[in-house]
Amino acid sequence: MNEPIISVSGLRGIVGDSLTPDIAIRYACAFAAPLPPGPLVVTRDGRSTGSMLASVVCGGLAAVGRDVIDADVAATPTTGILVRQLEAAGGIQISASHNPREYNGLKLFSAEGRVIPQDSGAQVIERYREGQPAWVTYENIGTQSTCADSISRHCELVLATVDVERIRRRRFRVLLDSNHGAGSLVGLKLLETLGCHVTLLGGTPDGQFEHTPEPTAENLASVLAAVPAHRCDVGFCQDPDADRLAVIDEAGRYLGEEYTLAICAEHRLRQQPGPIVTNCATSRMAQDIAEKHGGAYHRAAVGEANVVDEMLRRQAVLGGEGNGGVIDPRVGLVRDSFVGMAMLLDAMAARELPVSRLADELPRYEIVKTKAVIPRARIADAIEAVAGRFTDAELDRQDGLRLDWPGKWLLVRASNTEPIVRAIAEAPTRDEAERLCREAQSVMAAG
Repeated sequence: MNEPIISVSGLRGIVGDSLTPDIAIRYACAFAAPLPPGPLVVTRDGRSTGSMLASVVCGGLAAVGRDVIDADVAATPTTGILVRQLEAAGGIQISASHNPREYNGLKLFSAEGRVIPQDSGAQVIERYREGQPAWVTYENIGTQSTCADSISRHCELVLATVDVERIRRRRFRVLLDSNHGAGSLVGLKLLETLGCHVTLLGGTPDGQFEHTPEPTAENLASVLAAVPAHRCDVGFCQDPDADRLAVIDEAGRYLGEEYTLAICAEHRLRQQPGPIVTNCATSRMAQDIAEKHGGAYHRAAVGEANVVDEMLRRQAVLGGEGNGGVIDPRVGLVRDSFVGMAMLLDAMAARELPVSRLADELPRYEIVKTKAVIPRARIADAIEAVAGRFTDAELDRQDGLRLDWPGKWLLVRASNTEPIVRAIAEAPTRDEAERLCREAQSVMAAG
């Protein structure tokens, strides 16, 4: 049997192979062991294996004496809202995010309704590897209950951040592709409340994905033409747990995920200048936008928990990652596709511009992402060799090695789960970004 992929915020694996009921129970109980009194919220993203895993996780938690609230199918950002709303000690979202249908996983939430920080995650991993859960006797078994309404509070929080009446007056036509994940539950209610005429694709949260779940241009080829075919003003495409959002414009052009955060940052800073935070692999569009509005821009290590940590330190008005994950602290400290949808519609309504124009106004860059297989023993030397080659760049070592030049950058970082090194470059032209990646790979191969 293969090992699950374990990170500081959760684990994922192939159900029946690297992810079994025993692994799920042990991991959930390792998370729960040190938590203060209070129930734990358990949710799932709609995958066909989610119900089984939710059952065993709820049962395992009860067997170590924890009370459990089973909120059934819910988006990952909704889980964060529920943890706070129900005053829970923590939460577990059963999801494999954008991975194929044979995968599932567990994502862990603190009582603050955010993905647990790195130190806490490292302690969960240590306890998981130490051994079996501490089962309680029959009279100490935890209770199990359900949540009657998992979506209303989330909708209320998102609606409070936009001008609802202004959006309603526009009567936008919106295509929402939830791809049989959890996104349609809040997504449809939110869009209809905003007065939108909604064309919904994959609205049943059963995990029967109609296309590969990661919302990239290649995977959304079948959706692109549907936006103009239905005369929609915009297309919103979610991943299965709805923490990421890709955008299609009115002509069927894939704007992608980097533009989700960038357009939202532009709109948010027009409303309220202030600090924003992205991770070090996100397009520099966000940095340009922050500087344009006189706000502070801060960069965090890759990973939602790291971005949230930096947002809290900087009291940021917005944050996120270039995978389409927008974080608005007025709603929650989780990447949230619903925040992205509402903010984009608000920007379109406020400026009376189509989403294509909002995107075309932004600075234009090209990102190229590559990876190279390098033995673990050589990774550190390979990365140092890259630093030695590009001596004219500004160096940042908070997450691997990032090299910055005016208008372009290169990030070289090792994977946490595989013996590979990723090289990501952004520049005004694709040729220049590809050149930076090729040169980095050549140096690492020779080093």
